[in-house]
Amino acid sequence: MKKDRQGNLRGRLLNGEPNPVDVYVGSRVRMRRTILGMSQQRLAKELSVTFQQIQKYEKGLNRIGASRLWDLAQVLGVNVDFFYEDLDPVASDQSPRKLNCSLQLSQDPAVFDADILLRKDVLTLIRCYIRIKDPKMAKAILSMAKAAIPENERLALNADMNDIEDEENT
Repeated sequence: MKKDRQGNLRGRLLNGEPNPVDVYVGSRVRMRRTILGMSQQRLAKELSVTFQQIQKYEKGLNRIGASRLWDLAQVLGVNVDFFYEDLDPVASDQSPRKLNCSLQLSQDPAVFDADILLRKDVLTLIRCYIRIKDPKMAKAILSMAKAAIPENERLALNADMNDIEDEENT
């Protein structure tokens, strides 16, 4: 099972297999490339990567980042949504968000609103917080907010924030 330094599965299934969404997107890359009569070498050259990287993308072994997916769409002459057309709902249910959600949030919309940043109260809270001029006051409010959530979720939140900090420092 391939894991990164923090022990995360990097979007793979729990058994270490490539995520079905990545495999599907890769298959769409291959299909479009083949329809255009384009070799892996030519596509690799257009993207400034190796043909082995294209092979890994097409098999879903390596995940395709947003900017690379954009470039693929441009080179292959399609919109980005082409890569997700007709995605099997079973595959989409195995997306990393649904499999590896660190807070184990409920998928019940009554419990967790996936569009939480569209809620007026959340936006108001964020807008108020970013306008606080006193750093001590901001820190105190953040501490109070953290204290209001269950300890296991607070620990997971702290771990997530450490991961984000590590990513920003690399």
